[in-house]
Amino acid sequence: MIHIQPYLIPSDSVQYEEEIKKSRFLTYLHHTPGTDLAKQYICQIRALHPGARHHCWAFVAGVPENSMLWGFSDDGEPSGTAGKPILSQLSGSGIGEITAVVVRYSGGIKLGTGGLVKAYGGGVQQALKQIQVVEKKVTTAVKVTLDYELLSVVRPVIENFQAKEVDAQYLHNVILLIEIEVLHLEEFKQAIINKSRARVVVELLNNLQEI
Repeated sequence: MIHIQPYLIPSDSVQYEEEIKKSRFLTYLHHTPGTDLAKQYICQIRALHPGARHHCWAFVAGVPENSMLWGFSDDGEPSGTAGKPILSQLSGSGIGEITAVVVRYSGGIKLGTGGLVKAYGGGVQQALKQIQVVEKKVTTAVKVTLDYELLSVVRPVIENFQAKEVDAQYLHNVILLIEIEVLHLEEFKQAIINKSRARVVVELLNNLQEI
């Protein structure tokens, strides 16, 4: 299934800190579009706190619903007590392209499995309350090929759909590279065909896959 609806992404980074039974928990949230950037951010936080006992993390690296781009780690904590609670908070937030890293400086007092779940999940929950988000539109690129006399017909359609003209080549005909929201793609193509009486060719340049 192709995701075409806009979704929320972080517009800033957040840090939240609390002490629980002498253990310090530092929660970091950051915008990470893609798994590579998510893993880079995890490494950055790990390098920032080399003396911490645990650097537990989770990420939702794309569209919130796409579990193929989720990841998590307990980083030495008992299985299921850190990474999964962190991921649960992220996936339930409806925010995409986000990574959470929770750094723990142990105070020597055991929290138990329930206490760990509450500490790791709760820190992310509190951090999520502070984060600012923006809406990200899912777009794709299309090539529009037309004769010169049809420019006055096509450009108003592009403007009406709030599409972006990325490039234009003026050869024996005109080739326009357009970026448009996937949500409006079919309606845009139909409008171009109708306005030009099917004298304009609209080609999809990106393979639309689940993201």
